[in-house]
Amino acid sequence: MAAPSSALLDQLATHLGPRGFTRDRDLIRPWLTDWRGTTHGEAAALLSPASREDVQYIVTQAAAHGAQLTMQGGNSGMVAGATPGPDGDGLILSLRRMTAIRAINVEAGLLVAEAGVILANAHDAAAAAGWRFPLTLGGKGSATIGGLVSTNAGGTQVLRHGTMRGLTLGLEVVLADGSILNALAPLAKDNRGPDPKQLFIGGEGAFGVITAATLKLVPAIVGRAVAWVTVDSPATALVLLRTLDGAIGAALEAFEILPELALAHVMAHNPAARRPVADTAPWHVLIEVVDSTDPDRAASRLTSALATALDRGLIGDAVIAATEAQAQAYWQLRDSISLAERAQGPAIQHDVSVPVADMPGFITAVDARIMATFPGATTLSFGHLGDGNVHCHVRPPGESDGAAWIAAYGSAASDIVYHCAMALGGSISAEHGIGRAKRALLGRVGDPARISILRAMKAALDPHAIFNPGVLIP
Repeated sequence: MAAPSSALLDQLATHLGPRGFTRDRDLIRPWLTDWRGTTHGEAAALLSPASREDVQYIVTQAAAHGAQLTMQGGNSGMVAGATPGPDGDGLILSLRRMTAIRAINVEAGLLVAEAGVILANAHDAAAAAGWRFPLTLGGKGSATIGGLVSTNAGGTQVLRHGTMRGLTLGLEVVLADGSILNALAPLAKDNRGPDPKQLFIGGEGAFGVITAATLKLVPAIVGRAVAWVTVDSPATALVLLRTLDGAIGAALEAFEILPELALAHVMAHNPAARRPVADTAPWHVLIEVVDSTDPDRAASRLTSALATALDRGLIGDAVIAATEAQAQAYWQLRDSISLAERAQGPAIQHDVSVPVADMPGFITAVDARIMATFPGATTLSFGHLGDGNVHCHVRPPGESDGAAWIAAYGSAASDIVYHCAMALGGSISAEHGIGRAKRALLGRVGDPARISILRAMKAALDPHAIFNPGVLIP
């Protein structure tokens, strides 16, 4: 498509005003690069609507003038899905000014949030009403509701509460012709054909602009217990997961696994951080158990279950947080892994999923194949063992020029990671989406029938291809 015309830019500037429209390069520049700093784009202007009606106007005018829109929330994604293309012909559509909590239904446990609401603020609003929004992740201070829905984000509580798909009960979406899909009502039953809102959850902005969502809340926690334990291998960690799940059930809310090297990198990145356990161990597990009625039951149940695990030889060392501050510190260690890894230097980062039962085997297989194929290269795998989501980082040999090594061998190394995942029936993207970064990969290794469906959806919902060009659709 052609660059936005002067007439279109003038119309948008008049309608949106100085807070909603800018061509100032200094203001636009921070939003032209993805969070990882690997993908860079250009844009003719940054549009920041304050309402659903503003979004309608932008979309209608963009369609009329043949202009393309790149949607952005917190711009904290891992696959450059919110980064504009390199030609500078498009416009950034930022939802960050749409920050209203439109409603909270205390009786039903529902929260209606606009797309630009930051996740941490949604947490606060739910807590003020006596409820909890259970999805959380390390970027909760910047990730927005619209972006989380668009990427079907997961986070650390998927084990109990599922992804955003399960927590999103309603949506409001501006379609490519400027019309509005109003599906905010949280209907438990609705047999008017397939549920249209599901097309946009995980759609990465390629099919419409999400402007608001109805979110499912859960009872507030009155008691929680957070433990840090050591194990000798991912296989043992899986046995521990099954043991705790049998003993504790639905109260087991999180089960995260990370290697000693990841903890060491976090400690090096943040000298003020403290190790939860004194001794090193091959693998560490972070566990959280919650209770919504009894403040002491979570701790007693976790203590009892860990005692059984210790008797069975499943764990080496274990410590249960004595205070809420200590529990938060444990989680901060886990949430700091990505930043600490980035500080270590260039690495190839992968977000894949495999069946839970196969996650230990996947970690072992990837490590062995990478080391055999690329002597000196190392892998670091961590993630949500409870849902099979592995974050697998491949780091170049220590003596090499990291950037040059990745340029030469990165694609082949990634192919090993993805092949190992797909051989187990897994996915090349667990929770971060496809974006720009994995679009070509999806076209190369994706199921042809699935890709055909995606292309048909794009043609039907966005026939002039104005939404998020270059994202998701191979």
